[in-house]
Amino acid sequence: MKIDFNKNGGLLPVIIQDDETKKVLMLGYMNEEAYNITLKSKRVTFFSRSKNRLWTKGEESGNFLELISIKPDCDRDTLLARVIPSGAVCHKGTDTCWGEENNDEFGFISTLEKIIDDRKNKPGNDSYTASLFKKGINKIAQKVGEEAIELVIEAKDDDLNLFQNEAADLIYHLLILLNAKKTGFCDIVNILNNRHLINKNQLDQ
Repeated sequence: MKIDFNKNGGLLPVIIQDDETKKVLMLGYMNEEAYNITLKSKRVTFFSRSKNRLWTKGEESGNFLELISIKPDCDRDTLLARVIPSGAVCHKGTDTCWGEENNDEFGFISTLEKIIDDRKNKPGNDSYTASLFKKGINKIAQKVGEEAIELVIEAKDDDLNLFQNEAADLIYHLLILLNAKKTGFCDIVNILNNRHLINKNQLDQ
């Protein structure tokens, strides 16, 4: 799709998104020259309105934005650039210009991880999760095994609701075990992603 640089005085807003975490990192502006340089160099270059010149992100800090892809929206006057940042993006030293940490988020799974961690760090409460942490790693691992067996049993029957609930139980207890082993869900996702990339590269050869 052809980009319309005739709009907005030739300066188009560019949304910068981390290609891996999907976090929005910052907003900048490009004219046609900055766009072409970005495509050629594979490093995001903006037109700085304050400096009134082309500006490659990271030219002073070394925190470049390595370009993965860039495409216009439906009106062809706003760009979405997916990138891999090599450091803090904001000039204030934060990961994003909104002060957010640029971490992987997995929806409610990430929320559950925070809840589990909170239960572990407050052993004085009487929650089921806190009680498992008090009993130690062997009990936690045992519960994961029990839930896995129950899931297998339900998989052999035709009650989809029971199967789904057992699957939910298994995932919850697995998250507890991961926490106990100082491992995050993101670590497992990264392993799966790396395996995928290795397999993909082997198939492409």
